[in-house]
Amino acid sequence: MKKKFAIGLLTLALFGGVSLSVNAQEKKTEVGKALDKTGKAIGKGAKSVGNKTAEVAVKGGSKVADKTWKGKMAPDGSNVYINAKNEKYYVNAKGAKIWLKPSQIKNRPEPKN
Repeated sequence: MKKKFAIGLLTLALFGGVSLSVNAQEKKTEVGKALDKTGKAIGKGAKSVGNKTAEVAVKGGSKVADKTWKGKMAPDGSNVYINAKNEKYYVNAKGAKIWLKPSQIKNRPEPKN
């Protein structure tokens, strides 16, 4: 009985020591913090480049495949496209097609001379 108790106590102490050493390794140095900031900045830049690429690709495809509604604009001021099913949409900054209700479509103001 005492032998099982001693083995259990030693096992518990071993796991406790391992968990403490794992927590001690999580402290970041200045170099580690700089690497984290750089990694986040690269990820943020890559995401914005990907969004812009998707937006340009979808807008290009929309200009070729669908009609642009002249004199009208979306709520964000971009072009309104009409597909073959007579559905109206615009392309947002992430490259997604946002379908419009008739109440959301606005007249584009005339350019001033």
